[in-house]
Amino acid sequence: MESGRKVPSLVELCRDTAIANLRFLGDVGDVELHLLRDILPRCNIKELTHIENSTEGRDLSPVTDDLWKRFYERHFGEKNANAAINRMKQKKVAFKWRLLYEEKEKELDEAIKRAAMKIGAEIRARRGGKRQIPSCSEDPPSKKKRGHPEGIGPGSVKSFLMKVAKMEDRNSHEVKIHAPMGRNALQANSLSHQSIPKQNSILQSGPDSSSRNGKPAAKKTKEPMMCLEAMGKTCW
Repeated sequence: MESGRKVPSLVELCRDTAIANLRFLGDVGDVELHLLRDILPRCNIKELTHIENSTEGRDLSPVTDDLWKRFYERHFGEKNANAAINRMKQKKVAFKWRLLYEEKEKELDEAIKRAAMKIGAEIRARRGGKRQIPSCSEDPPSKKKRGHPEGIGPGSVKSFLMKVAKMEDRNSHEVKIHAPMGRNALQANSLSHQSIPKQNSILQSGPDSSSRNGKPAAKKTKEPMMCLEAMGKTCW
Protein backbone atom coordinates (compact mmCIF):
# COMPACT_ATOMS: atom_id res chain seq x y z
CA MET A 1 0.00 0.00 0.00
CA GLU A 2 1.07 3.54 -0.68
CA SER A 3 1.72 5.49 2.51
CA GLY A 4 0.54 8.87 1.10
CA ARG A 5 -2.96 7.71 0.01
CA LYS A 6 -5.79 7.85 2.54
CA VAL A 7 -8.28 5.03 2.53
CA PRO A 8 -11.92 6.38 2.66
CA SER A 9 -13.98 5.23 5.54
CA LEU A 10 -17.25 3.38 5.20
CA VAL A 11 -19.19 6.49 6.24
CA GLU A 12 -17.50 8.57 3.57
CA LEU A 13 -18.24 5.92 0.97
CA CYS A 14 -21.91 5.93 1.97
CA ARG A 15 -22.01 9.73 1.86
CA ASP A 16 -20.48 9.84 -1.61
CA THR A 17 -22.87 7.15 -2.79
CA ALA A 18 -25.85 9.15 -1.43
CA ILE A 19 -24.64 12.31 -3.18
CA ALA A 20 -24.28 10.43 -6.46
CA ASN A 21 -27.88 9.16 -6.16
CA LEU A 22 -29.78 12.15 -4.80
CA ARG A 23 -32.78 11.51 -7.08
CA PHE A 24 -33.35 8.20 -5.31
CA LEU A 25 -33.20 9.53 -1.72
CA GLY A 26 -36.37 9.63 0.34
CA ASP A 27 -36.75 9.40 4.06
CA VAL A 28 -33.53 10.53 5.78
CA GLY A 29 -34.88 10.55 9.30
CA ASP A 30 -32.19 8.16 10.52
CA VAL A 31 -29.26 9.97 8.89
CA GLU A 32 -27.03 11.94 11.21
CA LEU A 33 -27.21 15.73 11.01
CA HIS A 34 -23.56 16.28 10.03
CA LEU A 35 -24.01 13.91 7.09
CA LEU A 36 -27.15 15.75 6.00
CA ARG A 37 -25.17 18.98 6.00
CA ASP A 38 -22.86 17.39 3.43
CA ILE A 39 -25.58 15.69 1.36
CA LEU A 40 -28.57 18.06 1.17
CA PRO A 41 -26.71 21.14 -0.18
CA ARG A 42 -26.12 19.13 -3.36
CA CYS A 43 -29.89 18.84 -4.00
CA ASN A 44 -31.97 20.94 -6.35
CA ILE A 45 -35.42 22.28 -5.42
CA LYS A 46 -37.26 19.20 -6.66
CA GLU A 47 -34.95 16.75 -4.84
CA LEU A 48 -34.94 18.77 -1.61
CA THR A 49 -38.74 19.05 -1.62
CA HIS A 50 -39.10 15.31 -2.17
CA ILE A 51 -36.68 14.47 0.69
CA GLU A 52 -38.46 16.78 3.14
CA ASN A 53 -41.89 15.50 2.17
CA SER A 54 -40.72 11.89 2.48
CA THR A 55 -39.09 12.34 5.90
CA GLU A 56 -41.61 11.81 8.67
CA GLY A 57 -41.18 12.54 12.34
CA ARG A 58 -38.16 14.77 11.90
CA ASP A 59 -37.76 18.48 11.15
CA LEU A 60 -35.01 19.09 8.59
CA SER A 61 -35.30 22.90 8.71
CA PRO A 62 -32.07 23.31 10.76
CA VAL A 63 -30.28 22.15 7.62
CA THR A 64 -32.71 23.05 4.85
CA ASP A 65 -33.77 26.57 5.98
CA ASP A 66 -30.54 28.15 4.78
CA LEU A 67 -30.85 26.18 1.54
CA TRP A 68 -34.35 27.55 0.90
CA LYS A 69 -33.15 31.09 1.61
CA ARG A 70 -30.47 30.56 -1.01
CA PHE A 71 -33.09 29.37 -3.52
CA TYR A 72 -35.26 32.40 -2.68
CA GLU A 73 -32.44 34.85 -3.38
CA ARG A 74 -31.47 33.01 -6.55
CA HIS A 75 -34.96 32.91 -8.07
CA PHE A 76 -36.61 36.09 -6.75
CA GLY A 77 -33.63 38.33 -6.19
CA GLU A 78 -31.73 39.50 -3.14
CA LYS A 79 -33.86 42.64 -2.94
CA ASN A 80 -37.05 40.63 -2.41
CA ALA A 81 -35.27 38.46 0.14
CA ASN A 82 -34.22 41.52 2.14
CA ALA A 83 -37.78 42.89 1.91
CA ALA A 84 -39.12 39.62 3.35
CA ILE A 85 -36.62 39.81 6.22
CA ASN A 86 -37.64 43.40 7.00
CA ARG A 87 -41.34 42.52 7.04
CA MET A 88 -40.71 39.66 9.47
CA LYS A 89 -38.72 42.00 11.72
CA GLN A 90 -41.45 44.64 11.66
CA LYS A 91 -44.15 42.10 12.50
CA LYS A 92 -41.82 40.29 14.94
CA VAL A 93 -42.51 36.92 13.37
CA ALA A 94 -40.31 34.28 11.82
CA PHE A 95 -41.27 32.05 8.92
CA LYS A 96 -39.36 29.23 7.34
CA TRP A 97 -37.83 30.11 4.04
CA ARG A 98 -39.46 27.18 2.34
CA LEU A 99 -42.88 28.63 3.21
CA LEU A 100 -41.79 32.08 2.04
CA TYR A 101 -40.49 30.59 -1.19
CA GLU A 102 -43.74 28.73 -1.89
CA GLU A 103 -45.89 31.80 -1.11
CA LYS A 104 -43.76 34.02 -3.34
CA GLU A 105 -44.02 31.48 -6.13
CA LYS A 106 -47.83 31.41 -5.84
CA GLU A 107 -47.92 35.21 -5.79
CA LEU A 108 -45.94 35.40 -9.01
CA ASP A 109 -48.10 32.75 -10.67
CA GLU A 110 -51.27 34.68 -9.79
CA ALA A 111 -49.73 37.92 -11.05
CA ILE A 112 -48.84 36.25 -14.34
CA LYS A 113 -52.38 34.88 -14.67
CA ARG A 114 -53.91 38.31 -13.97
CA ALA A 115 -51.63 39.94 -16.51
CA ALA A 116 -52.50 37.30 -19.09
CA MET A 117 -56.24 37.77 -18.45
CA LYS A 118 -55.88 41.55 -18.73
CA ILE A 119 -53.99 41.31 -21.99
CA GLY A 120 -56.53 38.83 -23.34
CA ALA A 121 -59.41 41.16 -22.39
CA GLU A 122 -57.71 44.10 -24.12
CA ILE A 123 -57.16 42.04 -27.26
CA ARG A 124 -60.79 40.90 -27.31
CA ALA A 125 -61.97 44.48 -26.76
CA ARG A 126 -59.86 45.74 -29.65
CA ARG A 127 -61.12 43.00 -31.93
CA GLY A 128 -64.70 43.69 -30.89
CA GLY A 129 -64.23 47.41 -31.55
CA LYS A 130 -62.95 46.70 -35.03
CA ARG A 131 -65.90 44.44 -35.80
CA GLN A 132 -68.49 47.03 -34.70
CA ILE A 133 -70.01 49.07 -37.53
CA PRO A 134 -70.34 52.79 -36.67
CA SER A 135 -73.90 54.09 -37.05
CA CYS A 136 -74.51 57.43 -38.75
CA SER A 137 -77.68 59.40 -39.57
CA GLU A 138 -76.62 60.36 -43.09
CA ASP A 139 -75.19 58.19 -45.79
CA PRO A 140 -71.55 59.02 -46.49
CA PRO A 141 -70.81 60.31 -49.99
CA SER A 142 -69.77 57.64 -52.38
CA LYS A 143 -66.18 57.80 -53.48
CA LYS A 144 -65.15 56.40 -56.80
CA LYS A 145 -61.58 55.41 -57.23
CA ARG A 146 -59.82 56.12 -60.46
CA GLY A 147 -58.82 53.18 -62.53
CA HIS A 148 -61.56 50.89 -61.17
CA PRO A 149 -65.12 50.47 -62.45
CA GLU A 150 -68.01 51.32 -60.17
CA GLY A 151 -68.57 48.70 -57.55
CA ILE A 152 -65.18 47.08 -58.10
CA GLY A 153 -62.45 47.55 -55.55
CA PRO A 154 -58.76 46.77 -55.80
CA GLY A 155 -59.36 43.34 -54.34
CA SER A 156 -61.72 42.33 -57.17
CA VAL A 157 -59.83 43.92 -60.08
CA LYS A 158 -58.23 40.62 -60.98
CA SER A 159 -61.56 38.78 -61.15
CA PHE A 160 -63.08 41.63 -63.17
CA LEU A 161 -60.23 41.55 -65.70
CA MET A 162 -60.59 37.79 -66.02
CA LYS A 163 -64.31 38.18 -66.78
CA VAL A 164 -63.58 40.85 -69.41
CA ALA A 165 -60.91 38.66 -71.02
CA LYS A 166 -63.31 35.71 -71.16
CA MET A 167 -66.04 37.86 -72.75
CA GLU A 168 -63.62 39.23 -75.34
CA ASP A 169 -62.37 35.75 -76.14
CA ARG A 170 -65.92 34.45 -76.54
CA ASN A 171 -66.92 37.41 -78.72
CA SER A 172 -63.86 36.99 -80.91
CA HIS A 173 -64.70 33.29 -81.33
CA GLU A 174 -68.27 34.10 -82.34
CA VAL A 175 -67.03 36.77 -84.76
CA LYS A 176 -64.74 34.24 -86.42
CA ILE A 177 -67.67 31.86 -86.86
CA HIS A 178 -70.23 34.39 -88.08
CA ALA A 179 -67.90 36.55 -90.20
CA PRO A 180 -68.06 34.29 -93.32
CA MET A 181 -71.83 34.01 -92.96
CA GLY A 182 -72.12 37.79 -92.79
CA ARG A 183 -70.01 38.27 -95.91
CA ASN A 184 -72.09 35.73 -97.85
CA ALA A 185 -75.29 37.45 -96.77
CA LEU A 186 -73.97 40.84 -97.88
CA GLN A 187 -72.99 39.47 -101.30
CA ALA A 188 -76.43 37.89 -101.76
CA ASN A 189 -78.15 41.14 -100.84
CA SER A 190 -76.01 43.15 -103.26
CA LEU A 191 -76.80 40.74 -106.13
CA SER A 192 -80.53 40.87 -105.42
CA HIS A 193 -80.50 44.66 -105.39
CA GLN A 194 -78.69 44.74 -108.73
CA SER A 195 -81.17 42.35 -110.44
CA ILE A 196 -84.34 44.08 -109.24
CA PRO A 197 -83.83 47.42 -111.08
CA LYS A 198 -83.24 45.58 -114.41
CA GLN A 199 -86.51 43.68 -114.11
CA ASN A 200 -88.40 46.81 -113.14
CA SER A 201 -86.93 48.72 -116.05
CA ILE A 202 -88.08 46.03 -118.48
CA LEU A 203 -91.58 45.98 -117.03
CA GLN A 204 -91.90 49.76 -116.98
CA SER A 205 -90.50 50.37 -120.45
CA GLY A 206 -93.38 48.69 -122.36
CA PRO A 207 -93.59 48.90 -126.12
CA ASP A 208 -91.43 52.01 -126.29
CA SER A 209 -88.45 50.08 -125.02
CA SER A 210 -87.70 48.73 -128.49
CA SER A 211 -87.24 52.21 -129.86
CA ARG A 212 -84.81 52.95 -127.17
CA ASN A 213 -82.90 49.83 -128.12
CA GLY A 214 -82.48 51.10 -131.70
CA LYS A 215 -85.33 49.15 -133.33
CA PRO A 216 -88.07 51.41 -134.87
CA ALA A 217 -91.50 50.52 -133.67
CA ALA A 218 -94.29 49.89 -136.14
CA LYS A 219 -96.54 52.95 -136.21
CA LYS A 220 -100.08 52.92 -137.58
CA THR A 221 -100.42 55.71 -140.15
CA LYS A 222 -103.27 57.09 -142.20
CA GLU A 223 -101.39 56.98 -145.51
CA PRO A 224 -103.24 53.88 -147.00
CA MET A 225 -106.61 55.33 -146.19
CA MET A 226 -105.72 58.60 -147.82
CA CYS A 227 -104.62 56.78 -150.95
CA LEU A 228 -107.87 54.86 -151.14
CA GLU A 229 -109.85 58.00 -150.74
CA ALA A 230 -107.85 59.68 -153.49
CA MET A 231 -108.38 56.75 -155.78
CA GLY A 232 -112.09 56.78 -155.10
CA LYS A 233 -112.38 60.36 -155.97
CA THR A 234 -110.59 59.92 -159.22
CA CYS A 235 -112.59 56.84 -160.12
CA TRP A 236 -115.87 58.45 -159.49
